[in-house]
Amino acid sequence: MTAPTLDEVAVAAGVSRSTASRAINGGEKVSPEAQAAVDAAVARLGYTPNRAARSLVTRRTGSIALVIPEPDGRVLADPFLAGTLRGMSQALEPTDLQLVLLIDRPGHHSDRIVRYLRGGHVDGAIIASHHAGDDLEVAVRGLPAVFIGRPYVATEGILYVDVDNVAGSRMAAERLVAAGRRRIATITGPSDMGVAQDRVEGWRAALTAAGLDADLSADGDFTLTGGALAMQDLLARDPEIDGVFAASDLMAQGAMRVLQTAGRSVPRDVSVVGFDDLGIAASTAPALTTIRNPVEEMVRTAADVLLDDLEGRGRATRPVLFSAQLVERASV
Repeated sequence: MTAPTLDEVAVAAGVSRSTASRAINGGEKVSPEAQAAVDAAVARLGYTPNRAARSLVTRRTGSIALVIPEPDGRVLADPFLAGTLRGMSQALEPTDLQLVLLIDRPGHHSDRIVRYLRGGHVDGAIIASHHAGDDLEVAVRGLPAVFIGRPYVATEGILYVDVDNVAGSRMAAERLVAAGRRRIATITGPSDMGVAQDRVEGWRAALTAAGLDADLSADGDFTLTGGALAMQDLLARDPEIDGVFAASDLMAQGAMRVLQTAGRSVPRDVSVVGFDDLGIAASTAPALTTIRNPVEEMVRTAADVLLDDLEGRGRATRPVLFSAQLVERASV
């Protein structure tokens, strides 16, 4: 038995082929009577619309890109990026939209991603883990898009959803000060990311307000290994460090392993605070005090902002910031 054709639907509905096509594929200028007749004919005949034809009529692809300019190994291992992917999948589940995942090393083939985004292959994009030099702000001009996390340069018209990283990192450093720590270091994220800039800013503001030196920082890369290497560097520069704010829980975990190997007990000798609270913080030894980063809620909010734009329900005009929250455990 052959599948019913669009011509057969048109005959059954008593309308022209072009009217049937517009009614099925979401075009305009279809009367309510014609729409009802076509809907009934589609149901009666079991007609399945052609996706390519729908795209020609609506100028929509039915796809949303999730852009993560990071290597695939990090996407799978990093709790923040894994949470981003999980949250995006959940956000699109009630819709008919297909999720397209675009990943690569930062700056490695960003021109390929830029060409794809500007080539009309997707209706909109969510961008996470953005680095300076990725040119993604340029790529999404004219395309509905929302960033997860503040872009490196947040120019006018760029929409993003984020936690208040400045307030959160300040809260983390203030907790270390309140614990009596006086040589407080930070392990930062990559210097080409807005989130890293913001978390250093909050740490520095808290130490300055407390009258403490803010001269102990080491670059990390939001990975376990990066945190360990940064902690080794910090201890070599100042063995008297008694507090550490790591800009991610993975880096905090790496730092605690180095401290323990060096014979420095956490929290007796050194207090440690992380940032994220996405699973590993509760399982470190000792359990990690950290700042909650509500990534799945942020992703769902970003998806809602994007879908509102796509469906004509209105376009957001300003960033959305979630409040930071300190989660107390045993590392301070």
